[in-house]
Amino acid sequence: MSRSRRKHSIASVTAAASGKQDKREANRALRKATHQRLGAMSDDTVLPVIREVSDVWNTAKEGKRFFDPAWHPKRMRK
Repeated sequence: MSRSRRKHSIASVTAAASGKQDKREANRALRKATHQRLGAMSDDTVLPVIREVSDVWNTAKEGKRFFDPAWHPKRMRK
């Protein structure tokens, strides 16, 4: 595995180990918002989507970005 390289030059913005807790909180908020809207349902009720209750840039990982492998060859290692 010493020669294994990434296929795509994309990586996380921060060095956080995981965004699992943030994902749990976002999904919990989504379920709560969905349950509340279903309780007050009418003919024109629109259910929420995940982007309405959470923000990718407000989590520990803060999303992913492409980088130039010519400038950062070490980031292409697995």
